[in-house]
Amino acid sequence: MGRAFEYRRAAKEKRWDKMSRVFPKLSKKITIAAKEGGPEADLNPALRTAIMNAKAQNMPKANIDAAIKRASGKDATAYIETTYEGKGPHGVLVFVEAATDNTTRTVANVKSYFNKAGGGQVPNGSLEFMFSRKAVFEFDMPEGMELEDIELELIDAGLDEIEENEGTYYAYGEYTSFSDMAHKFEELEINVKKAELQRIPTTPVEFTEEQMEEIEKMLDKMEEDEDVQAVYTNIA
Repeated sequence: MGRAFEYRRAAKEKRWDKMSRVFPKLSKKITIAAKEGGPEADLNPALRTAIMNAKAQNMPKANIDAAIKRASGKDATAYIETTYEGKGPHGVLVFVEAATDNTTRTVANVKSYFNKAGGGQVPNGSLEFMFSRKAVFEFDMPEGMELEDIELELIDAGLDEIEENEGTYYAYGEYTSFSDMAHKFEELEINVKKAELQRIPTTPVEFTEEQMEEIEKMLDKMEEDEDVQAVYTNIA
């Protein structure tokens, strides 16, 4: 994955820094996990992951607790998780994941981001085959452990490969192996900094700096939307 991965990571972090509603997005993820699997993190792997990712973004404990509490309230918002696909400037392919309490609002907003950028939304399923869905775990190498030993332990849990970038390690597996890999990391007592399901392009495309400026403007608009949880592209 190499260079393409490094770009995606840098671009994602750059856009993440710009997002005006980071904590609300993380809170929504926690609330959804708590509502679906219960408020006890020890018994709810999805909630543990959501909390871990929130802490990685320095989200205060009070915000995390409030998000969990909202899930059990009698007036708790019912969120629907949905996806949208489209083409942006210069033919860039875009896959949007959202969590919303109003799909009419969300689809109208997403469609407008595509249209204003000179692109357009396409029917769901059109781009599915252009992305591989992967479980991705970010971690630091524990003292006293060798990479080869970790790889051997994780292979049975569904590991495809491990990459290293500037001292941080990334373990990849099929999305269906997410729970097994998460459990194995816990069993090995390896501290995972971030864990998520990502959509990685099967055929990444390179764009010029000028083209990227237009593409980034559209992506920024999308990721600033309070209903949008993640945006994936086929950028190399």
